[in-house]
Amino acid sequence: MKRVLKWAGILFALVITGTLACVLCVWGYYRHVVGAKPGSLSLPVPAGELGAQVNLFSGTGGFSWMCGHNTPAATTPFGMVRLAPDTAGILTNSTGSNRSGYFYGDNKIIGFSHTRLVGADALDGGVFRIFPSTEVSAARDLEPGRSIPFSHRDETAAPGYYAVRLPKRNVLVELTATPRVGVHRYTFETSSNDFPHLLLDCTSVLGDKRIEGASAKILPNTNEVVGHAKTFGSFSGRYDGLDVYFVARFSEPFKTHGTWQGSLFESGATEVSGEDFGVDVAFPSSATGPTVVEVRVALSCVSIPNARLNLDAEAGPERTFEDIAAAARDAWESRLSRIKVEGESGTQRRIFYTALYRAFQMPTVFTDVNGEYTGFDRATHRAEGFQYYTDFSLWDTCRTVQPLYYLIAREDARDMMVSLVEMAKAGGCLPRWPSGCGYTNCMLGTPADIAVSEAYLKGIRDFDIETAYQAMRQTGLTGKPEGTRFAGREGLDSYLKYGYCTSDSMDESVASTLEFACEDNAIALLAEALGHPEDAAIFAQHAKNYRNVWNAERQFFDSRDSSGNFQQEFNPLKLTYLDSGKRYTRGYVEGSAWQWRWFVPHDPKGLVSLFKSREYFVDELSTFFENSNEDVGEWNPGPYYWHGNEPDIHAVYLFNAAGRPDLTQRWVRHLLNTKYSDDYVGLDGNDDGGTLSAWYVFSALGFYPVAGTTKYEIGSPLFTRATVDMGDATLTVLAPNNSPENVYVQQAFLNGQPLQRTWFTHDEIQNGGELRFEMGATPPPTANP
Repeated sequence: MKRVLKWAGILFALVITGTLACVLCVWGYYRHVVGAKPGSLSLPVPAGELGAQVNLFSGTGGFSWMCGHNTPAATTPFGMVRLAPDTAGILTNSTGSNRSGYFYGDNKIIGFSHTRLVGADALDGGVFRIFPSTEVSAARDLEPGRSIPFSHRDETAAPGYYAVRLPKRNVLVELTATPRVGVHRYTFETSSNDFPHLLLDCTSVLGDKRIEGASAKILPNTNEVVGHAKTFGSFSGRYDGLDVYFVARFSEPFKTHGTWQGSLFESGATEVSGEDFGVDVAFPSSATGPTVVEVRVALSCVSIPNARLNLDAEAGPERTFEDIAAAARDAWESRLSRIKVEGESGTQRRIFYTALYRAFQMPTVFTDVNGEYTGFDRATHRAEGFQYYTDFSLWDTCRTVQPLYYLIAREDARDMMVSLVEMAKAGGCLPRWPSGCGYTNCMLGTPADIAVSEAYLKGIRDFDIETAYQAMRQTGLTGKPEGTRFAGREGLDSYLKYGYCTSDSMDESVASTLEFACEDNAIALLAEALGHPEDAAIFAQHAKNYRNVWNAERQFFDSRDSSGNFQQEFNPLKLTYLDSGKRYTRGYVEGSAWQWRWFVPHDPKGLVSLFKSREYFVDELSTFFENSNEDVGEWNPGPYYWHGNEPDIHAVYLFNAAGRPDLTQRWVRHLLNTKYSDDYVGLDGNDDGGTLSAWYVFSALGFYPVAGTTKYEIGSPLFTRATVDMGDATLTVLAPNNSPENVYVQQAFLNGQPLQRTWFTHDEIQNGGELRFEMGATPPPTANP
């Protein structure tokens, strides 16, 4: 009996201890994530008027699999450098909950690294991570698993700047950036005996990715460290790695220096190489106050000499930290001022400018200051008369981000088109999701067809469109050329033979058919504009192939085999993520049959005609929205409307084609109000290179692009006034009687003339003008025939 009581007591104690531990863990998490808000630190230079509206922590937290994957990085528009803290959680020192490296729910910082993708569910970057330490802590910090606890109360961020105070090391960390240089400032409040150290991890990566062939050299005479690493991330690992070179220049002479490799430290060493190593440099303490150490880390994907050129050109000694921070602020202010909005709440303005900010973070400048870059053929090229970009999330961004550039960043868009064409010249094909210097083949289809065609159709002409067109034509009619590493259109043979991708020859057959049809519509419009009428007719016919996977009995797009039979088992409520055996969702990509049911953005009237009746279409589309989850970033998005899923984000505008613009207006305003927030969750899923953010920008203006065309669908504007700087022209959007209640458009006017349709074209606004909305609390009589 005593033994029983003894074990019962032990068990009781364990239960109590475990419960208390869980309570403390939950309480600690609550205090860190919910109870602590950034902003306690002052900025070294005042934020810009519009930059002050940006919440850099938005889209960095929530459920990890629904995270926006955004970052509070110090960066410039499209910057090669995105300098940010990499964080880890309570139970691990590995990054990855947020693929960009910083997860709002984490409570430890493992250092400050220089590169990352933005809004993408892919771990790439995290190179050359710097970790602040002191003489007392350095020995411990040199061991694997180094980290420092932090609180959101002790951090702040604004466009071009990030800072955090780390009490455990008595240091204030401040970060800013130029396009190619990360600028760190560490202010140590330590005693004269506890002098500062900076640990530079030369083989750091995000998450569980890897580095190969790395090396570094300490140059004490010039206070520099130089080196190289080849990264193999989620994307760079798909094309044999990305070479990254760096020059790190410190503001103070080294008191001591050394290298570590694994757990072995060698004092005084100046060279090191391998796959797990770094550099430790220490500095004398100030005798009169805090010790301030700056380090400026320049990157290049070509060479160390180019990295040095980038450093000298952008962050030479004549420029102070404040100068660089102010220049980054001003660069962002210039971008944000492309659209100025008035009216509505401060929260909505903050969400708007946060969204506009996110839309200008990626793609990535890839040229060095001398114009050199590494091409898809691995050779060094020189960009003449343009800036070369990479990291295009085209499958996502062709829907919203690229059209936004065609409206308000046309010079950048032209350079992006030139970049895509150069990729085709070096690699054989236009890319789908290019990153670094290679094809990643992420997602499906050929979305560059949409992006490039739309750019040309909207008047961006100063690039080699004929080369681009011939690349589209070959990939769409005969297949990818020999030797290219681009995956091309998987399923093209059956698509051309049967008019649809067959389910007995491939996975993702439904999604691929729908994607190809949309892309072929864009090619058809481009072919017509370029004077290729026979090609235009062929691609226009292919653009109707979506009809061939429509199951009229089920009233859904459905998997169909080469004999013409539809799949017997069907469950439109199954998400691909939750259908582990692909029993019901093998034909779809990242979604359910419900979510792919609406993917005919290029022919909405044709889609409506497939349904039993127009009224049935409206009822089913209404059901799609009515059954969607209400919360932002819900752990399970469900099979109905999911705002974080690209194939259905245009669906709210389909009511227009069915004669119910009032429902488009009602649901657009609902989504603007419920699917974005001014907190660390922020978004209803991955931002995908700004795709969800650009959706907000367009929809808040009151119109939305139809990808691959010149058409804009009218929705419900959020603000009473918006001024859109198109470069050579200005578009003013007015809704003077707008309000939270007045969501319905009574009448729209374009340049003073009544607009008797629910759309307009880019040609009609290319010279600027005025788009005016009369709003009301109820639909006009003609809205519900």
